[in-house]
Amino acid sequence: MAKILVTGGAGYIGSHTVLALLNKGHQVVVVDNLFNASYESLVRVQKLANKSLTFAEVDIRDKAALSQVFAQESVDAVIHFAGLKAVGESVQKPLAYYQNNVEGTLTLVEVMKQHQCYHLVFSSSATVYGEANQPPYIETQPLGNPTSPYGKTKAMVEQILMDVAASDQRFKITNLRYFNPIGADISGDIGEDPNGIPNNLMPFVAQVAVGKREKLAIFGDDYPTKDGTCLRDYIHVSDLAQGHVDALNWLFNQQEGCCEAFNLGTGDPLSVLDIVRGFEQYSEQKIAFEIAPRRSGDLPAFWADSDKARSQLQWTPVKTLQDMMVDTWRWQSKNPNGY
Repeated sequence: MAKILVTGGAGYIGSHTVLALLNKGHQVVVVDNLFNASYESLVRVQKLANKSLTFAEVDIRDKAALSQVFAQESVDAVIHFAGLKAVGESVQKPLAYYQNNVEGTLTLVEVMKQHQCYHLVFSSSATVYGEANQPPYIETQPLGNPTSPYGKTKAMVEQILMDVAASDQRFKITNLRYFNPIGADISGDIGEDPNGIPNNLMPFVAQVAVGKREKLAIFGDDYPTKDGTCLRDYIHVSDLAQGHVDALNWLFNQQEGCCEAFNLGTGDPLSVLDIVRGFEQYSEQKIAFEIAPRRSGDLPAFWADSDKARSQLQWTPVKTLQDMMVDTWRWQSKNPNGY
C-alpha cells in the first residue's frame, strides 16, 4: 500500500479521512499545526484503526520543516486539507486566509515537486461555483466569483493547480468540491469540534441539544424554498472521507498527467428545518430555535450533481439522514465538550 501525507489531518474531515486510509491499509503521515484541531483526534483514530501513524506538528507555510518531513518519509501522495475555513471570519481577516490557503498550497506544491511527489487530492469547496452558476452545480460550469475571501482562496488554488498540471505532465491532481459535511464516525469517538461558537449548522444544533447553547438562530425563513429556509446538500463525513480514498485510487490509475474536479454531494438538498426536525426525530432531543435576519452572502439553495464522481471515481454516498443525525448525537453526547 501507499504512504499518504495528509495536511490538516487532525481536523474534522481530515481525521475521518485518515481513519479511512488506515482501514484500507495505507501508511499515513499527518502534518498539522493544530491551530484549529486537536491531537487527541489522531490518538483516537489510531485506537479505532488499531494502527499507528506518523505525526509532525508543522505549518505548511514553513518550507524547511515541510521539506524535512518529505525527506524523512518518502511520500507517494498528498491529501491536502490544511487551511482556514470560516466564511465570515475570512471577510474580517482576508490576509490570513490568502496566506494560509493560497501561500500554504504554493509552498506545499513546491516541496512536493522537490521531492518528486506528484499525486495530490485537494480539499476544495462548492463555494467555487459562486453566485452566477445555478444549481445543481456540475463540474462543467465555469469557476465563479465567490463572495467571500475563503471561497476566493479555494477558486484561486484550483486555478493554480490546473496551471501546475498543465505545465508538468507528471502531476495528477483532483480538486474535490464538497458541500456540507455533517455527522461523525459511527464509534462516536471522533467528530466535529469547532473552536468557539460554531460557524456551521450541525455542530450548533448538537451543542443546543447537549446544553452548551441556549438556542439555534435560523438565518431567514423567507427564501424561495419549500419552507422558506436555505437548502443545502448535506453529506455524511464518512462518505466524504471515502470519496478522498476513491479519488486517490483514481489518481494512481491515471496514465497521464491531469487535474480533474469532482463534486462530492448527495444531490438531494435538505432545508435548515429538515435538519432541525430530523435531529429532533432521530436523537429524541428538542431543539429550541428562533428565526433571525438573513445573513449576507447566503444563497437560497445549492446542491451537487455528483454523477461524475459516481461514474469515474466509483464513489457512492451510502449514509442516510438518520445516520447523519444519530452519529452526530452519539459524538456530541459522548463528548459534550469536544476533545
